[in-house]
Amino acid sequence: MTHSKPTQYPSQNESSGELERPDPIRRRLLKFGVALPLAIESLALRGSLLKAQEIPKPAPRRILFICNSLGFHAPYFFPKNPSDLSTAEYLRGLRLLNKLTVFGNVFHPGMQTSNHDSEKSFLTGKPNPEASNFVNGISLDQVLVSTMGSQTRFPFLSFSIYNRGWGCSWNDRGVAIPPMHNEEEIFDMLFGPEDLQAKRQQLASDTLVLEALRRDLDTLGRDSSGSEKLETYTKVIRELETQLEREKFWLNAEKPKVANSLSTDKEYEFSTKIQNLFELAKLAFRTDSTRIITLSMDWIYGAIKVPGAIGGWHTLSHHGGNPEVLSNLSCVERDIIKHFDQFLWDIEQIQEPGGSLLDHTTIVFGSNFGNSSDHTCDHLPIIVAGGGYRHQCYRAFEQATPLCNLYLELLHKHDVDTGKFGSSQKDMGLL
Repeated sequence: MTHSKPTQYPSQNESSGELERPDPIRRRLLKFGVALPLAIESLALRGSLLKAQEIPKPAPRRILFICNSLGFHAPYFFPKNPSDLSTAEYLRGLRLLNKLTVFGNVFHPGMQTSNHDSEKSFLTGKPNPEASNFVNGISLDQVLVSTMGSQTRFPFLSFSIYNRGWGCSWNDRGVAIPPMHNEEEIFDMLFGPEDLQAKRQQLASDTLVLEALRRDLDTLGRDSSGSEKLETYTKVIRELETQLEREKFWLNAEKPKVANSLSTDKEYEFSTKIQNLFELAKLAFRTDSTRIITLSMDWIYGAIKVPGAIGGWHTLSHHGGNPEVLSNLSCVERDIIKHFDQFLWDIEQIQEPGGSLLDHTTIVFGSNFGNSSDHTCDHLPIIVAGGGYRHQCYRAFEQATPLCNLYLELLHKHDVDTGKFGSSQKDMGLL
């Protein structure tokens, strides 16, 4: 895998509310007392402005990963006719079938006895997550932060349905990155006013912590037996340095002004939660607040209510083939698909240079379970939508294929030059 690129921050202009920075060549010339002739400089500037007007700025690429932790009932999810996605009961109502591909017979090796723990490995491909000594790997979204995360206020966002402390994202030490679940708090973080005084105090406090860590690092450096701890400290310090640098840069940059479009429907709270998290993803991408999002639809205890059904989602997922239970479960799964369809439709309507927001956004929607009723982790339901790819309806492999082959290809498509990710065997050129 290539080394992370140095942090780069976007230039901004007055009309967009962005920060300007001087031309580096002119700056270096002036530093050494070399003045450009005014006429030449004026012509060069005029030519640059004309070129800037003629060449539209390309739209950025984004990516969204969604894990539905209890999967989908396979007979309703997978198409009966490989060349016609509308032959899948759950998919036939989607309005943009030409902009998505369904993959079949993909799996993560090493999940045979992992049960619900398999969710931890959805974006890492790390085997045996149920083991007592399990240490996860880095998740796909965090690998992409190195090439896609430096240009926005938030290098990535991680969402989940409720507060259990972990979701889809894991750092390069295999430590869970706690997701956010409160929709109003997420909206306020993205678009609400910033308390600059409190933020500066927090930055000053964090700087003191960083200085203390650096002193600890010096002490560890003199202890030859602490090489592993030294490496961990070094990584943490680098992460904190980057984070502080970013927060200081964005401190005085005004946030986008966005109307609060979150639903307050209390009748179907579970459905409202899914709808709002998709809405927040749309708003974050549209305002270029981030380019990487994960959404963990983690199952919750207790009953949930969606149009047509009420019951425990986890209990319903263990349907055992019972038609009545399946009927209620399908109401939950159809409701999720309904919100997914609305999200795709909404971002397709947002036009950018060279296509729609959907054309510039890759959405990976799937699950760690092939069949949650019997806890099997093969034949995973996977959809890739948008991204401007050559979509091919339903791609079912004759032999079980590692999902990480697709993940490896996505890394390559997003400019990460690596030969392997997780259990990948090769980039199969699926898109």
